[in-house]
Amino acid sequence: MSKSVLITGSTSGIGLGIATIFAKNGYQIMFHGLEANGAEIASNIGEKFKVKTGYSNANLLDSAAITQLVEDTVSQLGSIDVLINNAGIQYVSPIEDFPNEMYEKIIAINMNAVFYAAKAAWKYMKEQKFGRIINISSVHGIRASEFKSAYVSAKHGVVGMTKVMALEGAPYNITSNAICPGYVRTPLVENQIKDQAKAHALSEDEVLEKIMLIKQAVKEFIPIEAIAEMALLLAGEHATTITGSTFTLDGGWSAQ
Repeated sequence: MSKSVLITGSTSGIGLGIATIFAKNGYQIMFHGLEANGAEIASNIGEKFKVKTGYSNANLLDSAAITQLVEDTVSQLGSIDVLINNAGIQYVSPIEDFPNEMYEKIIAINMNAVFYAAKAAWKYMKEQKFGRIINISSVHGIRASEFKSAYVSAKHGVVGMTKVMALEGAPYNITSNAICPGYVRTPLVENQIKDQAKAHALSEDEVLEKIMLIKQAVKEFIPIEAIAEMALLLAGEHATTITGSTFTLDGGWSAQ
């Protein structure tokens, strides 16, 4: 029987790249996202790779909706074997100007939703004695940058939560790992480039050169395919002892 994976934020960007690689490798996919054509994206991937798919636009600000998302995954696909917490939002602002509502929204979507999804999936993974939880954190889960107080806090929190899940899941063959990419050219990052340009009074090209990629030894955006392949490895049957770890794909940023 094919294994099933729920990937939050999987109708665009990194999540869509991960979903595509998993579908290519025979996984059933529960897609999640807010794109208007999300159901169509899920259906097209399913048809292309001959796998079963589902789609949800669950509100990750609502813990009950997240629980229902997991329940829908099990009812539609038969199980939840892999949970990939990928959905995230960003906002860039100096601390003194940071809107409270944006701070709370970033913490809710980038960190709290990880907990609620894992909590809802836990009983199924525990019962089947198999589970793979993969949390897409960020290099900002281990390093800080100015003007990103909410995002850095949330991503650091995800790394800590990942370790706790690994310890609690160990007796039940539930592994938990975090992937921490550097900058990936997604719609989220495109918006960051614009925000950083505004915050620093720089052109967008100057933002790339002087702010975004300056900390990376390899001056390139991280390929989505590299993140997807890492997630696929961590989801595998033989990844039993790979747990509680943080995998950086950051062009050497955190080596400094």
